[in-house]
Parts: sequence; C-alpha cells; structure tokens
Amino acid sequence: MPDLTPPDSAGEAFDANDRPGAHAHAGDHTGAVGQTPSQTVGPFYGYALPYPGGPDVRAAWQPDAIRLHGVVYDGAGDPIPDAILEVWGADAAGRASIERGSFQRDQHGFTGFGRAAVDRDGHYSFTTIKPGASRSGSAPYLLVTVFARGVLHHLFTRAYFDDEPGANATDPLLSSIDPERRSTLVAASDAPASYRFDIRLQGDDETVFLDFGTEV
Repeated sequence: MPDLTPPDSAGEAFDANDRPGAHAHAGDHTGAVGQTPSQTVGPFYGYALPYPGGPDVRAAWQPDAIRLHGVVYDGAGDPIPDAILEVWGADAAGRASIERGSFQRDQHGFTGFGRAAVDRDGHYSFTTIKPGASRSGSAPYLLVTVFARGVLHHLFTRAYFDDEPGANATDPLLSSIDPERRSTLVAASDAPASYRFDIRLQGDDETVFLDFGTEV
C-alpha cells in the first residue's frame, strides 16, 4: 500500500521554478510572489453586477424620494455606454442606515446603497433620499463610485446639491477644492425633487475624484 502521508512542508519556501514549463523563463521567477495587478473592465462587467431594484434606493412613490441622474462621459466628451455607478447616502437626518435589503428591496425601507448601469447613451438614474448633513459643518452629499472601461481602479467622488449654498460654502471638502472645479461635485436641480449630476472621467471639466479614505 502506498504511503499517503503528506510531506512535511513546514518552513518550505515557495519555488516558482518547481512547476511544469518554469524552465522556459527560469530567470523571470525570482523574488517574492506579488499581488495580482488590477485589470481593466471587460465587456462582461455590465452583465454581472446590476440587479433588479439596484437603482431604487428609495421607492419613487415615497414623498421624500428624489432623483439623481446624469451622463458619464469619457475624455473625448462621448457618453460611455457600459459604466456602472454606485451611490451611498445617509437618511434625511444625516444618519447612516443600518437596514438590510439592498439586494432585495423593501418598498417601505431605505438601506442607503444603490447600483445602476448606464444605458446605451451613458445615462444613469437613481431614486433615493436627499441626505441630511452627517456632521456639524458639513453639507449634505451622496457618495458616488464609478466603474468603467479602461479604469483600473474604480473612482470615488461626491454629489453635493446646488440648493444648499450656505452649507456648501462651509463644507470642509468643497472649501479645499479649487473654486473653478467645485461645480464638478455639485448636482444641479433640473426639476422638482430631481438633480442632474454628470460625470466626466477626463478632459475639460473633469470631475474631481477623491482618494479612498479621504477624511474631510
């Protein structure tokens, strides 16, 4: 009967050359094994992440529901037809939601999180609640994340509201941005309870994007 006892591998280092075909590039497999690098978004991406009810953070029939919508543009100014956006926002009192159900919507609830794919014209739309300020001295805003072709790491930004001029003027993050670029973070009222927030990945009027973990 063969000995099925596994070999003692304690302390054994990984040897990248000890595998079939490794001799073909023997000089290329030295040093520590690193993390797999990020890869650009493929055409499969938009079919995997959207889900029914994803954009409906708040049911549209609720009296406190608002619409946030816009178009995602590339560096040439053309709409991107396969981007995906996520939003997160506090409730009207500025409190983070602790409700579950972002992937199985309750028409009477509010989880604060939503995900939407753009259409063929690059347009997206969410229904949510206009958040309150999450802390003293800050303006109300929604967190926005953008996934798109050619973007190795998803992008983070904020959508403030143009009908909050007093709060926007004293918000720590907005105040730290070049005045000529602040408007790229402000959603414009375009109808009752509706705000337009276009996103430009590059070029003229490029949206201001934030480092993950920005604490301002």
